[in-house]
Amino acid sequence: MSSRTPLIAGNWKMNKTIAEAEEFISGLLPHVFAADGVDIGICPPVTALQAMVDSARGSAVRVYAQNMHQADSGAFTGEVSAAMLTELEIQGVVLGHSERRELFGETDKALALKVPKALEAGLEPILCVGEAEEERERGDTERKLRHQIQEGLAKVADDRLADVVIAYEPIWAIGTGLTATPEQAQEACAFVRALVAQRSDDAAQRLRVLYGGSMKPDNAAELLALPDVDGGLVGGASLDPASFAAIVEAAGA
Repeated sequence: MSSRTPLIAGNWKMNKTIAEAEEFISGLLPHVFAADGVDIGICPPVTALQAMVDSARGSAVRVYAQNMHQADSGAFTGEVSAAMLTELEIQGVVLGHSERRELFGETDKALALKVPKALEAGLEPILCVGEAEEERERGDTERKLRHQIQEGLAKVADDRLADVVIAYEPIWAIGTGLTATPEQAQEACAFVRALVAQRSDDAAQRLRVLYGGSMKPDNAAELLALPDVDGGLVGGASLDPASFAAIVEAAGA
């Protein structure tokens, strides 16, 4: 039995106004106030971050940002820095989500700077990795994961590796309704852990690996029971408090 505490993080993407976020959190908190043995995070859009920090204060729910720039300040219109997030009492940040990579040109080079910057600021980074459908069909899944992880963690000291969360998200299963089979999810997450073990076996055993690819209440328990899956980065199902709470419950079972 793993000693790693599972993490269920809900990535809202570009959804929810402040009013809608407040409605969500008021609906979620009664469901999770007694949650035990599981860490809970929500990743609202930047406009709702402060409101969610205030509304979740004193609860088990942590608030994460969806992106962060690697520089402390500068001429980077539309970006936010680590200091701006910590000033809001944000506890973590999603980095390298496939949508950031594919739609907005996020690079492994930038992520190699973002991950240690987040750690330095006291933020828990969730580094996203994963392959596209054509890469899986070509048998390139392991090559893609190896490159993303080696680049993304290149500037992280060995003694900080376990403080990074890695989310394996098969791109072909995001927003499509498709889900990796338990065998596919376990194989990929175990491979992610093995890559980290090449630098530090101790860190690999402590580091949390999440599955992110259409996790829903009806498949969460099976996915979360896998030996190398330590939680989920939940997309669509995280927009409804009851569905998200059901996944949290499955993780704490």
